Amino acid sequence: MDMSTPMGTIKQHVIDPEICIRCNTCESVCPIDAVTHDDRNYVVKADVCNGCMACVPPCPTGAIDNWRIVPKALAYPVEEQLTWDELPPELTPEQLAAEGVAGADVDAAQVMAEEAVEAAAASSLTEEPRLDAATYGSTVPPWSAAHAYTNLYGPKSPTTATVVGNYQVNEPGTENETHHIVLDFGKLPFPVLEGQSVAIVPPGVDARGKAHHARQYSIASPRNGERPGYNNLSLTVKRVKANHDDNPVDGVCSNYLCNLKVGDTVQVVGPFGNSFLMPNHPKSNIVMICTGTGSAPMRGMTEWRRRLRASGKFEGGKLMLFFGARTKEELPYFGPLSKLPKDFIDINLAFSRTPGQPKRYVQDLMRERAVDLVEMLKDEHTHFYVCGLKSMEEGVLIALRDVARDAGLDWHSLGESLKREGRLHLETY
Repeated sequence: MDMSTPMGTIKQHVIDPEICIRCNTCESVCPIDAVTHDDRNYVVKADVCNGCMACVPPCPTGAIDNWRIVPKALAYPVEEQLTWDELPPELTPEQLAAEGVAGADVDAAQVMAEEAVEAAAASSLTEEPRLDAATYGSTVPPWSAAHAYTNLYGPKSPTTATVVGNYQVNEPGTENETHHIVLDFGKLPFPVLEGQSVAIVPPGVDARGKAHHARQYSIASPRNGERPGYNNLSLTVKRVKANHDDNPVDGVCSNYLCNLKVGDTVQVVGPFGNSFLMPNHPKSNIVMICTGTGSAPMRGMTEWRRRLRASGKFEGGKLMLFFGARTKEELPYFGPLSKLPKDFIDINLAFSRTPGQPKRYVQDLMRERAVDLVEMLKDEHTHFYVCGLKSMEEGVLIALRDVARDAGLDWHSLGESLKREGRLHLETY
């Protein structure tokens, strides 16, 4: 939708590269694909963005909440935004006037931008809701979630943690090598909750001589530490050897982390996240749907519940896990998972590349367990968490919708309730 005035002025949406942690949240929730990225920056397409604001509340750092009034003819193109290391200064009234833009035109641009948002919202009411994070993913935490501390250490002032553990958590020799890395903060306050994330700043510079930006990783440990009572946390990191197009590439931060030795120090930013949090209500049910390293927050939630159960404080809320990987050998934490009691957690594993076997994905398992999922959907104490590659998001939501509809439930109203009540959270990348 065009947000320009008759005089050709627009309110352009831009992302601050200095505080963006490249978490992909903005791109994943944008309902019109107005956000894109390369290996350095996330940017907004001026000719696509309609100012709907869907991307602003979920952003963990506030990097997305930036705007520039510019003549349409001088709108910052995507190619230029991808080269930014910082936001350009706002144009002064004199600079705007030099381009033939008067103060009244700037005011008009703001009004038209607001009208565009209202029009976009009105048109969405007449269309079939999209099955994506923007439509159904909640940006509010469960009502019973603990208070989350965020942004204690920013990209310009990271803190230091010491590596106290680094273990491969899938079978050696598999294509997707995954590590479990434990970071200790000593006496430095770094409170975290299950479902939150941190960003790691890899050392060195990129091909342009600029310092590497921070990369985000979900926390894989519970609130009282990877080791109970210690001020530490763990991360689940896959060594990246190819990009999403399967072209060879060495992931800067993933390889750095996987190569760390005990005693090494790392620069940490965060913590981030105040909505993808587990409920504290003891009778709440948790359905976890993940692939690969998307298992990190699910491990934290499961381990916290396991510790509560061991302490006698667990009161019966159900845990259900749908976990996908290419093969059993590539599945992170397969050994520990197999040892968890069946009366504690209902585990369903899907493998898409097992030799001689048909491909199976998490959404296939969800349909097979439709009877049990329907009971979960009907229970107002049930919370759903989805984490993994962006490609899984639509399939999972379609499966939830189909399971609900086949049972005679109104998916549209149910999905809206799950979102409104903070009971359906989608974190894909």
